[in-house]
Amino acid sequence: MQFNEGADLDLSQVSDQRGVGGRVAGVGGGLGVVGLIIYFLVQQFTGIQLPAGGLEGLGTNTQVESGQLAEKCKTGADANRDSDCRVVATINSIQAFWQDQFARSGNTYQVTKTNFFRNSVNTRCGNATSAVGPFYCPADSQVYIDLDFFNELRTKFGATGGPFVEAYVLAHEYGHHVQNLLGTSDRVGRETGPTSGSVRLELQADCYAGAWGKAATTVPSSNGQPLISNITQEDIAAALDAAARIGDDFIQSELGGGRVDTTQFSHGSSAQRQKWFTTGLETGDPARCNTFDTNNLG
Repeated sequence: MQFNEGADLDLSQVSDQRGVGGRVAGVGGGLGVVGLIIYFLVQQFTGIQLPAGGLEGLGTNTQVESGQLAEKCKTGADANRDSDCRVVATINSIQAFWQDQFARSGNTYQVTKTNFFRNSVNTRCGNATSAVGPFYCPADSQVYIDLDFFNELRTKFGATGGPFVEAYVLAHEYGHHVQNLLGTSDRVGRETGPTSGSVRLELQADCYAGAWGKAATTVPSSNGQPLISNITQEDIAAALDAAARIGDDFIQSELGGGRVDTTQFSHGSSAQRQKWFTTGLETGDPARCNTFDTNNLG
């Protein structure tokens, strides 16, 4: 995935909280970082709401916003050479896509921020550590991510990785923001299972991510130039590989003890996640992402 070098970046859509400090204190339980990653990904990878009261025993983030991003991330050329700037450009593209989609239907999309943090963070959904993975907090309508998660995808989950994998993860989170704005999230309970509302919500977010991917090379920046100039078949293959490695069945069988229990599915199987991301990617139409109106989830 390449960015248009002359495109402008909008830093107002991110908040960098990766300052000095913020180490996690008192995690406890003996799971360790990898165990926590597995546990939280099974329960809520990329989007399930965190407990309203926070996660017991976790330290809070004491970092303050940094101005370093504004100094180094100004154009698409910066996004092509710097991983932080690449994330900024991707977020800009995703939100510009949804602004256009909402406008087409006579509605107004509410731009929101992605917060970069390290180790731990305090949100209106409670305190969380990096072990939670990327998540969307409905209470403050913002996305949170420790960017080291992308390294975990490769080293712990065996994913290929790459810029479009990062884009898939971020677009999935913004899919949850869209669901929140449309009221979809409010209609889903906490039940689990292969056809549960939780699974349907996650698969729809995957499909929304694919719909953005279809339009990504045409979405303009503030100066009218497309933010993203090229997405290759290799990029798409890497994203589908990542989708497979965060399916409930893969996590349970490969990272969680070997036994697959479909009654505990909360995000969908590997095949389902690939199917719905592909549905969005092939059609580019969010209306085709109605996972709540079908008996055939894949």
